[in-house]
Amino acid sequence: MRLIVLCCSLWCLLAAVPAVAAEPPAASYVEIERRLTPEQRHATGLDTLSAEQLALLNRLLRESQGQAVEDARAQARAEAEIEAAAQRRQAAEADARPSRGPARFAGLAEGPIKARIAGEIAGWGPGDVFVLDNGQQWKILKGSLTLRTPLRDPEVLLVPGVAGRWFLQIDADLPKPRVYRID
Repeated sequence: MRLIVLCCSLWCLLAAVPAVAAEPPAASYVEIERRLTPEQRHATGLDTLSAEQLALLNRLLRESQGQAVEDARAQARAEAEIEAAAQRRQAAEADARPSRGPARFAGLAEGPIKARIAGEIAGWGPGDVFVLDNGQQWKILKGSLTLRTPLRDPEVLLVPGVAGRWFLQIDADLPKPRVYRID
């Protein structure tokens, strides 16, 4: 039960902090003699102070509270400025990244490869390997086709796709088989 009362008291105190910070110091200050019970005033010796001493104590406490409120406001402003700077930096980084076009997808930053297939080809199917005149070897992963007439040393274009996939283009009108490099 004491834990519940303590938690509720702490929650009320934390809920009051923004309200104290938002009010001007003079309006939120409660004089010390009003905060304490008669027993507490007697135990602390507050009831033995003169009116001038009590006024001085209240002024010092009010100024201290006012300074704490100003410090809290300054801290909140500094944190807001830091957050705004972080958001501006993130926005600038997002603007610097390519938002359109092939470079925003993995693998598309690389350009197509132009080469010739060494020898004659009559078609392709999964597992077939093509050796290019630049020495690269590419294996068909998906796709098959039989050509009507075999091609001798055809010029090909290896086109990058999304997520590191590559496609072999022999003719713009023919389907492009998916390939991967094996050398």
